[in-house]
Amino acid sequence: MNAFVLNRHGRMVFPSNVMPELDLSTVETLDQLDSVIRRDFETKAPSGTDIYERVQTGAYDSRYGLLRDVALNLFWANRFSITMYAKRPTRWADVPRRRNDVFLPVLEPWEDGEKKVAAVQGAYPSLPARWDAEVEDRISGILLDVFANRRHHATTLPAVKPTVAEFLEKPGNLTFRLRGYDPDFPVYTYDDILDCDEAVPELEALHRWAMVLHNQYPWDRSQVELVAADQLADDDYVVAFHPRDKEVRDFLRRLAAGAVPRTTAAPAEARPPVRPYPEIDVRRRFTVMPRLEALAAVHGDQVCDNDDLIRNTAYNWSPMSADEISAKTGIEQRRYSSLPLEELALQAAEAALAKAGREPQEIGAVLVCTCTSSRLIPSLATYLCGQLGMHQVYAAYDLIAACAGMPYGVADAVRLLQEVERPVLVVCVEKFSDKIGNVRTSRMIFGDGAAALVVGPAPEGADTDFDYMKTYASGPASEVNSILWPNPEFDNNITVFGPQVKALAGRYLSQMIEELGGLPHPDGGTGSLLDGIDLIVPHQANKTMVIQLAERAGLTADQLYFNIERVGNTSSASIPLAIHDAVRDGVITEPVRIFAPGFGAGAVAGYAVMRVDPAVVAVQGPPARHEAAAERPAPAPGEPGPASEGMREAFG
Repeated sequence: MNAFVLNRHGRMVFPSNVMPELDLSTVETLDQLDSVIRRDFETKAPSGTDIYERVQTGAYDSRYGLLRDVALNLFWANRFSITMYAKRPTRWADVPRRRNDVFLPVLEPWEDGEKKVAAVQGAYPSLPARWDAEVEDRISGILLDVFANRRHHATTLPAVKPTVAEFLEKPGNLTFRLRGYDPDFPVYTYDDILDCDEAVPELEALHRWAMVLHNQYPWDRSQVELVAADQLADDDYVVAFHPRDKEVRDFLRRLAAGAVPRTTAAPAEARPPVRPYPEIDVRRRFTVMPRLEALAAVHGDQVCDNDDLIRNTAYNWSPMSADEISAKTGIEQRRYSSLPLEELALQAAEAALAKAGREPQEIGAVLVCTCTSSRLIPSLATYLCGQLGMHQVYAAYDLIAACAGMPYGVADAVRLLQEVERPVLVVCVEKFSDKIGNVRTSRMIFGDGAAALVVGPAPEGADTDFDYMKTYASGPASEVNSILWPNPEFDNNITVFGPQVKALAGRYLSQMIEELGGLPHPDGGTGSLLDGIDLIVPHQANKTMVIQLAERAGLTADQLYFNIERVGNTSSASIPLAIHDAVRDGVITEPVRIFAPGFGAGAVAGYAVMRVDPAVVAVQGPPARHEAAAERPAPAPGEPGPASEGMREAFG
């Protein structure tokens, strides 16, 4: 359910954002489950009392705000049933009494429920519409019907429901009784929910929420009452709860067996190395001079812009607008791929080989830099060898250095070049779109993409394209674990802990700038190596954050090139994708010296100072936008192309 889909309107939808689904395979105890449920549902959801008090104090300034709170309250009230159980109205005489996988909820009447419902129903028409009164009225018709007919108290609901036999042990236990049940009661289909279409992104998200919540009570809700066990008659309908899938059954079985939670050792205190690690001066250290023979890129084929994110607002997200996402991250859109990771990598590899004029049998080694491959056997690198028809290479392996993937890959390629003395293919590829789930921070930032470089031996007597290289790794455990995937605490989805990421990025960027400032100008000119840099192409982590950190390290924003606003953060692929886009958009029009620093997950980092000739870049045309996105007008003849005037002025 984590992958995106395109609905019939051509808009991107993330089903997992609105249809809660927990990965219980990593949950061992009720305490673990409780922490996940509290984080995803309770911390964002107001109680009925909270909503009532906000109504009484005039805290709502629009109908939308009230409806959003009602929806969050209903998600919270359904937090266990929606994630763990399937509700099946069943004739009481037909309910099995001795099975251990059929449950009946024990419910408490909702205290002052009628008063709270009346307050909400009275407040709604007195509030102004936020955007569209007609649409908001349609959504309220769904949500308020569900809210008004809720009979039970939500606070005391347990995750594990009693079996029917346990329910019957106390004759006074209350559960749902339906005075009438129509098996054809209308519900929204999966396609109805996906194809929901509203002009205002926030209302489209809320409408989807309402549909999902309606489906949690697929019966005439006005006919529901709470009845004691000893008052049930054979022809009464009750709502039996069944485990929704095998994972839930296994989880309940683990609880019954008394599973012991996994524990991990506390990390040791981080201590600096006994002496600094030197940068690698390529000319002095190596005999085979490396040359960048080709660089090719493959962008994701689907645009996910900030409005798409708001249309897919999840039940566990705080309110945020498209403009706020842009201000926080510098990202206007990210690109996702409908292709598997392997195909992205293969397309980039083929394009780079074609641009270099190299046949597969000429390649000495294949390195794949990625942190999103689920392929372990065979490695993605060896898979590519097979797909490209390479009968034998000197080495082929995957390299997990996350956002420092390109500097790590280039450094390994240059070292391998000394041994094999033939070109090395470096592929940087990531596919995040299916590994995010409903984690908002990750969804705002990450995208999909691939790039490939051919690093070959320079001709006899020719200079290298690589001046200096360096890699780093580790730090405090909090920084090492600042980006995690899979993360059991977030349903095995990728998660980002922002302050720790910012700390490691700032630490490494300052260290790199200081080191470059102490190295000589590569062409023998005055000043330092830093003075000889024409363009800085950093890892595209978060534009707002990187500019702040760069300025703190003594750089200015106009020294940096970004394409993150159009493609998002593609981790190991971000630097080569940015180099490609700088050539494509006319920012790089002649050979330039680039400083390419990367930093990220695992507290790894690295940089390459390298010469990029636009002639070696296989330029891909401007990527197509999905039909929900507005088309930019084409420039008039003689006017600048896609690069902004400011960018052209900054970079010549």
